[in-house]
Amino acid sequence: MSESDIRQRLAAILAADVAGYSRLMNLDEPGTVAALDRARAVFRTAIDANQGRVIDMAGDSVLAIFETASGAVGSALSIQRQLADSSAGVAEDRRMQFRIGIHLGDVFEKADGTIYGDGVNIAARLESLAEPGGVAVSDAVQCAIRKRLTATFDDLGEQQVKNIAEPVRAYRVYDAVQSRSAPAAPTPIAPARDAALTAPRDRCAPRLRRSGRPARAGTNPVRWSRPAASSTGHRPGTRSPARSPSRPRRSRSRAAR
Repeated sequence: MSESDIRQRLAAILAADVAGYSRLMNLDEPGTVAALDRARAVFRTAIDANQGRVIDMAGDSVLAIFETASGAVGSALSIQRQLADSSAGVAEDRRMQFRIGIHLGDVFEKADGTIYGDGVNIAARLESLAEPGGVAVSDAVQCAIRKRLTATFDDLGEQQVKNIAEPVRAYRVYDAVQSRSAPAAPTPIAPARDAALTAPRDRCAPRLRRSGRPARAGTNPVRWSRPAASSTGHRPGTRSPARSPSRPRRSRSRAAR
């Protein structure tokens, strides 16, 4: 296969697998296989409805790709909601629950539709940070969808994940109608500083100059311009020229002095 058969593009990658799959198989193989088939049907329907494409469903895992981050997250939340509803009557120790991770990044796509790259690996690592029945996303996804979907985000901080050189900032995502009985978040790799010393800042918004244009990296984001001259020609902060008198001053006679 030549390099021309591989294209690089930006995409949202969804990776999922069953929590405790081996344990479920040991308890009830036929029942677990049947539940897995039903769950796969839910995945396919939701992915197709959100402009996604299933790449692989090997074993208990699911790999899919989306044109948009909002499509990927919307699909994941819908899947988890449907699976929770369908398994409400199943005993908790036999309930099939998926972990889902989503990342927005570059992928290499082959002519046969398979995808490769760090973006796929990061999505798989984010999956391990999600709780059973939950969704975890990267910082890139959170910035892309935070004003597009009605959802709640729990910041997990920067996480060092396997085989990824740089730490990954992760968030757990909750549907607006989903209950918030989530377990404790994993500890970030760096402890948070005193809240009094770290004022909240919008990480996703570009830094602006006073003129409203984005500041370039390494430059002072605030620039003051020289005050504009007024219509009279002098600048604020300088002494105004003496005004001409409205009428000529009368000279006194020498006798009146």
